[in-house]
Amino acid sequence: MRILSEAAMLNLEVGIPALASGAIRKAYAQALTSHGRVIEAVNGELVEFTVEGQRRVLKSLPTPTRVTVGLKRVRRTTSNDSAPITD
Repeated sequence: MRILSEAAMLNLEVGIPALASGAIRKAYAQALTSHGRVIEAVNGELVEFTVEGQRRVLKSLPTPTRVTVGLKRVRRTTSNDSAPITD
């Protein structure tokens, strides 16, 4: 196993955003060419883009729920989902 110096590691880490951006573009293009459409969330709307260049708004999305860092949220259900399972 090769041990990297701190400077070498920082130099490699600088390239991570470019690698991620390229991977996203490649996945988008691959999905568009293989399936003919891609669905994206854009400015609070769910939008379908087709290989022909058409853009269709599927629906408006609800505003994001703001959560304070460190706050634990619990989803409550009306059914008795938390009952223990017995065999």
